[in-house]
This record gives sequence, structure tokens and C-alpha cells, in this order.
Amino acid sequence: MKVFVAALATETNTFSPMPTDKRAFEESFYAPAGRHPQEPSFFSGPLAAARRQAKAGNWQVVEGLHTFAMPAGRTVRKVYEGFRDQILAELREAMPVDMVVLGLHGAMAAEGYDDCEGDLIGRVRAIVGPKVPIGAELDPHCHLTEAMTSEADALVCFKEYPHTDFLERGEELVAIIADAALGKAKPVMSSFDCRMVQFLRTTAEPMRSFVDHIKSLEGKNGVLSVSVAHCFSYGDVADIGTKVLVITDDRKDYGDRLAEELGMQLFAMRECLAPPLLSIEASLDRAVSLPGRPVVIAEPADNAGGGAPGDSTFFLAAMLARDLQEAAFGPIWDPIAVKLSFAAGEGAVFDLRFGGKMGPTSGDPIDARVTVLKLARNAHQSFGDTTFALGDSAGLRIGGVEIVLITERCQGLGLDLFTNVGIDPTAKKIVVVKSTNHFHAAFGPMASEVLYSDGPGALAGDFRRIPYTRMKRPKWPFDADPFAAAPDQKTKSNKPKAKAPKAKQ
Repeated sequence: MKVFVAALATETNTFSPMPTDKRAFEESFYAPAGRHPQEPSFFSGPLAAARRQAKAGNWQVVEGLHTFAMPAGRTVRKVYEGFRDQILAELREAMPVDMVVLGLHGAMAAEGYDDCEGDLIGRVRAIVGPKVPIGAELDPHCHLTEAMTSEADALVCFKEYPHTDFLERGEELVAIIADAALGKAKPVMSSFDCRMVQFLRTTAEPMRSFVDHIKSLEGKNGVLSVSVAHCFSYGDVADIGTKVLVITDDRKDYGDRLAEELGMQLFAMRECLAPPLLSIEASLDRAVSLPGRPVVIAEPADNAGGGAPGDSTFFLAAMLARDLQEAAFGPIWDPIAVKLSFAAGEGAVFDLRFGGKMGPTSGDPIDARVTVLKLARNAHQSFGDTTFALGDSAGLRIGGVEIVLITERCQGLGLDLFTNVGIDPTAKKIVVVKSTNHFHAAFGPMASEVLYSDGPGALAGDFRRIPYTRMKRPKWPFDADPFAAAPDQKTKSNKPKAKAPKAKQ
């Protein structure tokens, strides 16, 4: 069996002033056709699964372009169209193929395109025709659009947030598409719009039990896969919002009912899904008062993984003003300050200005006498089965606070973010990480407690403060009861009646 595999992914914050250009893809990850390394990258789950089959002697795998960029603003039009057309040309050259599997994000937008994935999948369909099955693996922070679901045979989202299961979901997707190509299954998709925008962290209840519940449904009653599309709350597009996607083996009616049931369960839990968000001062007060260590504080407002610059100083300035001891903070994206730190050298004590460069949401620069702890060339941080580039990195100390500066814009993911530059986060009383929830995979297990802040920055924690203009309404929390306000879905009732699954004890 002959399979074509490619990947094109980024998460687009449509409010971000930073355009996503070709260099952004090249700096994050770029592998031309047939040149993807053996180690998996974040959006190469389908490729890893296809390669495993090829190694067993079962398949011929044609590898197209694989690339992704760190989240930022809209992708430059000619860049998206160039990558898209490159993948399409590689597919045409590979024809005929028995199946196509893609590594996508689901929230990629470019100049002139609100739904890059729908556009790409539709063009792939035009090449392969109606009989060749097409599948795509998606980040759950996607916008599940009609164009995507109508043109693809199967879409599978990562189930976990942090997204540590991208390889498992790649295997899941490829198995479904392969069975379709061999005539062993007829996947059909059913989706349900939960009419809400919410933060869904699978590291805590009740979402943890909900994910375990949907996993338990797979492989029974013809259910091939169940996904939750959380949505990307900083993408102002019409189809933003949480949705449930069920794939069945030719059981559309059952899939529709199950998607609705699960979607209503999720809607019923909406008030208790997100963690409490504390102000910067309140989170520091809480951290200082707790007896355990380390206390880990997330700073989602400047999360580069959501398209923020990653250079804001509001939180760090508050830590320095308190003269905190045994504290760590990072990362701050500032290539110029990193370069100056390398020029000064390890052990140097000198005056440095860093951070606060990208605009009002980044705060004022920090001006301080710093000690250079350690320098690392071409550093990386780990995340699950893959790594993310940090570029040249510097560890600095100001009083009792140790800080990580990086060259390649990225959120905090692994403990090696700190250990690369001589900082031991496990030995600290307080560790502040610029991330929304991906940090939890590495930092959660070692933390005595995890707190979530909502300070100034590019990413508002209260979604009602985001100036949407394209969102389809009604939708919670902008509308108190979106099903009563516009009961146009095929539901048995305008009110959610399903109970949420019981949390595990």
C-alpha cells in the first residue's frame, strides 16, 4: 500500500502583531521532502506511524514536506501558498496513492485564509479523488470547520493537554485510514458544537475523567475514535469554539447521538473546567505562604505557545521588587541580551537591559546588574518524545532570582529549560514558567503546588476581554445560555441534561 505523508502546522493568534514568515518555520522545524530525521517532531505522528509500517515491509511511504512554526500572527500569504503548493506538487508526483495522512494543527490562518487546513485538505481531495481516504492529525486547540470535516475521511485530535500523546494519536489516525483504504472500515465523522470557549486542561478533574471516559468508548459499538476540539481562543475566526468529534464505522446516526451526548456533558462542566486565575501579586503571596517547595506558577499571559512575544517583564519585575530568594523565572525571549551575555562570559557581573521590547503588553525593560551563571549554545528543551529549540541561552542571577534568556521564541516546557543554564528548578521555593499548561508534563510532578496567574500580557485569561469580531454567536461565556438563545442544533432539549462523568477518587 502506498501512502503520502506531509505536515504543515502553526497555531495562529489573529490578534498578534508578529507575522509568521518563512523564517519562522525554518527556525522552528523544517524538513524538505524525504529529509525528516528519524526522531519524531511534534506534528509528525502520522509519519512515525507510516514509517513503522514501512519498516515492517507492508507499505511504501512517500514523505512530503514537514514543517511547523511557533505560534504568532497570521502566516504571510505567499509563505502559506508556497508551502501548500509544494506539498500538492509532491502529492501529484507521488500519484497514484492509496491513502493520504497529514500532520496539521487546525488553527492555522494566513493572509486571505481563515482556514488553511480546510483549504489544504480540499485541494488534496481534488487531486486524489473521492475514493482515496484522507486523514489528518490535529492539535486539540483547533477550529473544527465544515471544510475540514467534509473533505477528510478522519480527523484525530491529541487527547492530552499537555499534548504528550501526539505519537499515539498518529497511530490511531493511520490505523483508521489504512482500514478505510483496505476496505475494512468506512469511517464517518459526527461533530457537535458545545457552543463555548473554555480552557480544558486534562491534568485536572473533571477533564481528566472526561478524557478517560471518551477513551473507554473507542473500540466499542463501532466507535473508532473520539476527539475533543478545545478550540484556540486567540484565533478570531467564525468556527472558534469547543466541539466533540466522533468517528464511527458507518454508524452516522449513532455517532451523531454520541457526539451530542458527550458535547452536552462537556457543556454541563463548563464552570469548573478552568483553574482559578490569580493576579501576579496574589499568586506570589500564595506561593510565599505555602510550606512546600517548589511552588510552580504559570504565566499564561505571555505564553509564546499562544502567540505572545515571550518577552514580558511584569511578573519578573514584581518578583524583583519583593527581593524574592530561591526563585527561578523563564523563559524571556531576548536574542540581543543573550548575545551580550555571551560577550560578557560566564561569571561576569555587568549591567544589562533585557525584555520588554515588543510593545505595551511586554512591559518595561528590566535594567539591572546581573551575574551570568552559565551559557549554552544551541540549547533545546524536552517535551514528551520530542524536543524544542531554544537557541543560544543564558542563565542570569539578580539577587535571589535566577532567570533564563533564550534566542528562539518558545514557551517553557521541560526542566532542561533551566538546567541547560545552570539553574536547578527542583531546589527553588518558587518557579515561574511562561506557559499555559504544557509545562505541567515536566513541572507538575515535581511541584508541591501549581498556581495559574492572570497578569498583564498579550493573552487575556478572561476570554470576555478578547475583541472578537468573527465568532459565531451565541456562545458561552459571552452568552449565558447559548442553547436557549438560539436552539438551532438538533438536540432533544435546549438545556443540557447529561451529567458529567464522576471524577476518579
